[in-house]
Amino acid sequence: MTTQSYTDSLQQLKNALRSDQSFDLVERDLIICRRKAAMFFVDGFIKDDIAEKIIEYFYKNTTEENFASSEYFANSAVPYVEVETSADIKKVCTDVLSGIAALLVEGFDRIILLDCRTYPQRDTAEPDNDKVLRGSHDGFVETLVLNSALIRRRIRDTDLTVQAFQIGTKSQTDVAVLYMETKVDKKMLKRLTERLNAINVPSLTMNQQSLVEALYKRMWYNPFPKVKYTERPDTAASAVLEGNIVILVDNSPSALLIPTSIFDVLEEADDYYFSPVVGTYLKLARYFITIVSVLITPLWLLAIQNPDYCPEIFRFIIVDEAQNIPIYWQLILMEIGIDGLRLAALNTPNSLTTPLSIIGAIALSEFAVESGWVSMEAILYMALVTVANYTQPNYELGYSLKFCRVLLLTLTYLFNIWGFVIAFIINLALVAFNRTLSGKSFLYPLIPFNGREFLRKIVRIR
Repeated sequence: MTTQSYTDSLQQLKNALRSDQSFDLVERDLIICRRKAAMFFVDGFIKDDIAEKIIEYFYKNTTEENFASSEYFANSAVPYVEVETSADIKKVCTDVLSGIAALLVEGFDRIILLDCRTYPQRDTAEPDNDKVLRGSHDGFVETLVLNSALIRRRIRDTDLTVQAFQIGTKSQTDVAVLYMETKVDKKMLKRLTERLNAINVPSLTMNQQSLVEALYKRMWYNPFPKVKYTERPDTAASAVLEGNIVILVDNSPSALLIPTSIFDVLEEADDYYFSPVVGTYLKLARYFITIVSVLITPLWLLAIQNPDYCPEIFRFIIVDEAQNIPIYWQLILMEIGIDGLRLAALNTPNSLTTPLSIIGAIALSEFAVESGWVSMEAILYMALVTVANYTQPNYELGYSLKFCRVLLLTLTYLFNIWGFVIAFIINLALVAFNRTLSGKSFLYPLIPFNGREFLRKIVRIR
């Protein structure tokens, strides 16, 4: 822009932004100390009162000395905190579309960028699916800057580093990587930054999920999660202090935690907001209930198919009456039916959620039994499985365990005892060979074994 006149520079910027074709791209023409100027910004990303005060200050600027250069003008006559100059039209366009205001002044060879953006956002409230009995009740929102500030508020240390990236040739989505400089695994951090810089996709359409799939393309068939998601700033801050890496994506109200393992995914904030004894009990109870949720229906089906092998003390679980539909198909139908009710609840208006729940409960219990579709025992065991799934907040792990349970049911139904054994081995292999986003084992510190870390995962230590 050094050899262009103001008119040519203005037209070049307007053509690059295509401001004439978009109603929300505002061009505000100004006269600052008898010089022509134009400010570009996105309507809705800058509050009117802030823009009004900045323009008012420009009108009061009558000192010719401030116009020695664009850098000098930015330092002496721009009344805002975050200001920089740039001659790169592509960068200016990206910044303007991100919410930054661009000021073009006659006689300057660089454009002044004012970061006075304010994104529309909801209030910070406790996440619906990650609640605690005690502790803080704030949660992440869809604004990256505020999310990083919620973590910075909890870690007032210069070691905390927030590294910024822009991913997506079209979307230019802001991504932040947070870590403690003296505690983070430098090799893992280097691999992560290299992979982030190497991503070549048009956009992160589905925010974090798109980022995870762009970073990790192997073993897509393994249903177990590759990262841990959290909507709680205190959980993310705790992970950072332990030497882990937190990834924040703009427009996403949750954080990615790496490295992670199945023990990390099963943890909850309540484990640490209570005393060590209570926290240990909560951990062990959650582990036990999770295992039971996977095995209870396959073991029941196995006992029905092999009543002679069932111990006398558990003979009461055997269904002696003839069934219109085999037990296996009853369980599969209810697995699908429960997911159908869950999806229906998500898409039902709040005023109709309670009636839908009542109708669903009646349809899946009393009416289903009376019509001969399912047995009372099948409803009981599926109710236990459904309740057990909500003892841990991770949806990805919940669906992974569902797939493991369905595989156990199917192979047990087809091949009896050997089918159960084969399905059990396949499920163990899926867990053992699942590699997380960091490349570490999903069963660490059990595989590879680290006794001290394993004890910390099992027992809540002070």
